[in-house]
Amino acid sequence: MARTSAGLLLHRRHAGRGLQVLIGHMGGPFWARKDAGAWSIPKGEYTDGEDPYAVALREFEEELGAPAPAGDAVPLGEVRQSGGKRLTVWAVEGDFDAARAVSNTFALEWPPRSGRVREFPEIDRAAWVTVEEARQKLVAGQVPLLDRLVAVLSG
Repeated sequence: MARTSAGLLLHRRHAGRGLQVLIGHMGGPFWARKDAGAWSIPKGEYTDGEDPYAVALREFEEELGAPAPAGDAVPLGEVRQSGGKRLTVWAVEGDFDAARAVSNTFALEWPPRSGRVREFPEIDRAAWVTVEEARQKLVAGQVPLLDRLVAVLSG
């Protein structure tokens, strides 16, 4: 059975840069020196019986260190990522100070086979980027959500 995740795509209109989205750079040693394809919408896994939107809100707070701004949640639907995980996302208009983002952490043996376990942030930094910048930075499976956001906001 495929794993399921839920996330929140925060967006805003910037006077000089137009439509922007808030994304997070994935933490840990595998992503440390990567930029293109190394960013994600704040999200997290859930199990049967959990409310996906409640999970999206919880994961936003866990990965960025503060609650998501209040706002109308617009469903952007589901995408299937390359590993098979299904991701359901909602868009919310709001603002957030990306420079103050502080993520929860995960434990990983690093370096491999060293016996040393280290803690790494799930998201090591967050940034507001234009939709076009996000197309380059997001993992490929999440890019269709940008088109859905633009379509919803245009309609």
